[in-house]
Amino acid sequence: MQSNKNKKWWLTPLLLILAIVALHLVSLQGYWIEKVYSTHIFPPVAFLLRLLTGWLPFSLGDVLYGLAFIWILYKTVRFFRHKPTWRKFLFALRNLAVKFLWVYVFFLLMWGLNYYRYGIGYQLNIIPESYSTEDLKNTTAQLLVNLNNSARKLNSLHYTYPSDKIIFQQATDMYNNAENKYTFLNYKHAAVKKMFVGTIGNYCGFLGYYNPFTGEAQVNTVVPSFVIPFTTCHEMAHQIGYASESEASFVGYLVTKYNNVPVFNYSAYFDLFTYANAELYHRDSVAAKQNVKLLDTLVKKDYAAYRKYLNAYRNPIEPLLTKLYGSYLKAHNQPQGIESYDEVVAWIVAYHKKYGTL
Repeated sequence: MQSNKNKKWWLTPLLLILAIVALHLVSLQGYWIEKVYSTHIFPPVAFLLRLLTGWLPFSLGDVLYGLAFIWILYKTVRFFRHKPTWRKFLFALRNLAVKFLWVYVFFLLMWGLNYYRYGIGYQLNIIPESYSTEDLKNTTAQLLVNLNNSARKLNSLHYTYPSDKIIFQQATDMYNNAENKYTFLNYKHAAVKKMFVGTIGNYCGFLGYYNPFTGEAQVNTVVPSFVIPFTTCHEMAHQIGYASESEASFVGYLVTKYNNVPVFNYSAYFDLFTYANAELYHRDSVAAKQNVKLLDTLVKKDYAAYRKYLNAYRNPIEPLLTKLYGSYLKAHNQPQGIESYDEVVAWIVAYHKKYGTL
């Protein structure tokens, strides 16, 4: 006689799917997500995770993902070595699906619902709307001035980039300072780690990521030094609940602007100018090319180094991974997919129009 357990093989996945549907229905209530989940539920959960993992001198998230990959590989090889029947194959597939459904439920509860919050626009009363080419030109021109000024300041200081550990500590201090003006940027107990697999991250096109299961911000440090400071601020924004890629970059900009630390200012303006001028190139290539000619010598040198870095890691797998990540973003309230990173330009334009400065 077939056991009750086997008869109800469908019950657990069904309940998990219903839980996911319920969570996505809740996510349609953006105001509730902002006022309840993102303001009162997520922050203590994230703080507790950082408290538990922040003291570790290595990335626990990288270790867990690595072990998960090894486990899946081991189970797959072991399964097919025993020449399974179709029935066993389907049952194994069901068990794997259940595990992934459990992971997805915890992902939504521990961080993923932040994709559906009102976010930084609601908190600052700034709405990133469609902008004219003239607005984009004005904003890009201001970014160009700020980028060149920050480059000259670095030159005048004969600045050398500190260790990754010091960069992480400086970024933590900057968030604590910025809280004086932006009270919602509450960041306590740091958990910023360098990725174990930075070189692999380069081949996959990752500068960093946030691990919602350990609360750690992972930063790829096997990249040009001037990229690391702003990437750190971006990933830390994810840690405090800004899931949208464009919002995380905008929050990182607010933090760097408030603190006025030369190396972070330069890193931020380098990133933002790159996105803004690329958008301008699509609308007015002549103006964008003129901007490039006006760049400071240090900036031109760093652009050459950045292009060399990108070209060194080009491979057939990266476009596929980029497409998959784009699909993930589209499934989580970022309809532009991988181009969601570019949407930081809309935030910067809106901020420039409102305050007249950057």
